[in-house]
This record gives sequence, structure tokens and C-alpha cells, in this order.
Amino acid sequence: MKTPDPDGLLAEQLLRLTRRLQRIQKRHLVPVGITPAQSRLLRTLAHYETPPRMADLAEHLEVVPRAVTTLVDGLETGELVRRVPDPTNRRVIRIELTDAGLKALGELRRARRAAAEDILAPLDTEQRAQLGTLLNALFDVPDDRRR
Repeated sequence: MKTPDPDGLLAEQLLRLTRRLQRIQKRHLVPVGITPAQSRLLRTLAHYETPPRMADLAEHLEVVPRAVTTLVDGLETGELVRRVPDPTNRRVIRIELTDAGLKALGELRRARRAAAEDILAPLDTEQRAQLGTLLNALFDVPDDRRR
């Protein structure tokens, strides 16, 4: 009989949890009318003091610039963001939130809280704290660290 691989089992559990998180997040974002990727871009925009360039967003989101263009196009169609010229370099375009985008961020926060509650419902307060500690330990490890 083959011995179970605990790391393999853990990896499979994490992948299943990731898929579940995506399904729950999508379900909660449908009423807001945006995709999870658009949601991430809006949340990222909210952290900038001044409107960023698309290249800045691509770098922050760790995606290719073309992916940001597609996301911005969709959000611009929904009037949640707008392209604005850079005040110091007219060849540069920056992306800023509109008033509707700011309102959508509030709706996103509520949707994310509801999704988190759905996901974490089986856990009590102590288990949630333990999960947070364990997840932080995983996040604090550099991607290039080898065993």
C-alpha cells in the first residue's frame, strides 16, 4: 500500500480551496456587475494617491500591460474609471477612478465581506485566528526560496 503524501494532499486541499474561493467571489460580484479581475484593478487603483500609468498597474498586478488595457477598457465602458492625460507628459495616460468607481468600491467591500463570511462560516474565532497566522507564514516566504 502506498504511503500518503502529506504535502501533496495539502497542495490539493489548497487548490480546491482556491477554486471554492473563486466561485464564491464570483457569485458575490455578479450583483456589482464586474469580474474578479476588474475588482482587483479597482482595489489597486484605490491605493494610489495619484492616478497611475497602465504600466504601473500591470507591474503591481503582475500581469502583462495588454491585460490591464482590457480591464481598463471594460471598466471605462462601465464608467468606473477614465483615462486622463499626465499633466507633465502628454504622451502618458493615467487611470483614475470616477465617482461611480468609488461607489463600486464600496459595493465591492460589502461583497468581499459577505464572501469572506461564506468562506469562513465553518470556523470559530480561534480557528480564524489560527488560519490567519498560518496564511501569514506562507505569505512571508519569498517566491524564490528553495527547500
